[in-house]
Amino acid sequence: MSQLFSALKLNPTTEMKNRFMLAPLTNCQSNDDGTMSEEEFHWLTMRAKGGFGLTMTCASHVQEIGRGFPGQMGIFSDTHLPGLTRLATEIKSHGSLSIIQLHHAGMRAPEVLIGERSICPSDNKDENARGMTLEEVYQLRDDFVQSAIRAEKAGFDGVELHGAHGYILCQFLSSETNHRTDQYGGNLENRGRLLKEIIQGIRTYCSSDFILGVRLSPERFGLQLSEIKEFAQTLMTEENIDFLDMSLWDVFKEPNEKEFQGKTLLAHFTELNRGNVKLGAAGKITNPSEAEIIISQGVDWIMLGRAAILQHNFPNLYFANPDFIPVQTPVSKDHLRNEGLSDKFLEYMNRWDGFILD
Repeated sequence: MSQLFSALKLNPTTEMKNRFMLAPLTNCQSNDDGTMSEEEFHWLTMRAKGGFGLTMTCASHVQEIGRGFPGQMGIFSDTHLPGLTRLATEIKSHGSLSIIQLHHAGMRAPEVLIGERSICPSDNKDENARGMTLEEVYQLRDDFVQSAIRAEKAGFDGVELHGAHGYILCQFLSSETNHRTDQYGGNLENRGRLLKEIIQGIRTYCSSDFILGVRLSPERFGLQLSEIKEFAQTLMTEENIDFLDMSLWDVFKEPNEKEFQGKTLLAHFTELNRGNVKLGAAGKITNPSEAEIIISQGVDWIMLGRAAILQHNFPNLYFANPDFIPVQTPVSKDHLRNEGLSDKFLEYMNRWDGFILD
């Protein structure tokens, strides 16, 4: 049997039934106040039924001013609890672990959505974002932790902290966007302090078996590969997280920085000492052969995005048929509707060139 279908312990008490995680995919399907919609519920629970060992929600904002896109799922208020509780219960009923991704868009929060200037570690004229006060940094830290507590109350197995893609935790990590002169700016240790304090807070206030993961980008967004490798190694050495999710955009590519070329971007992270932390990656894994190649290169699990949009039951189809060949893009809107995408999600998907038939 393929290693992809072997179980994986994420912590001493919690096991994934296989090595397939559903990527946290933006879909614009939630209600305007961040509460759970039927479209969002249907989309996610279909993937749990389809065999994913872990079903992760789209990015869910921890503050109202952290909203990054229309129809974003929220977790900043107890008014979100009924829908989140229903979702977690249904996901888990299909033998899939339930994870909610905690997010704040920071300077990438459109003013038209949040009704005010967005916030950033430091003033950013390009994005018309204002720098945060120290009290606001403390409040952001506490709101991330409170959202994790809320996720556990709703019945989720754990959370992932979105530290990638140029959103607020990534903005703190980047020396290009973080020009603070207090304990949250300057060297890498200080720029990573907020993320580490959130991790510590979740470990303090959530149960010991609550799964905690972190998503990082290794390049772009003002990041340097050397620093992200160092930070990733520190997170794994400290073992306060259960898994590290490297969002690579393309798991087969080499680094952008010439000094690190000669091996894949993924290899820069599989060679690190991960201790008990489970390492996985996302980025253009579209078929079983690619999934097999990546799992054989030393990661503990793989994450599917586009492949999971195209076929909600990719894991089940591959398990039933080792010669399974996924559908190829472009596909029709009717195909995607049958795969659980609402009209709102389809509208968002129109941004992806060559995905939907004209």
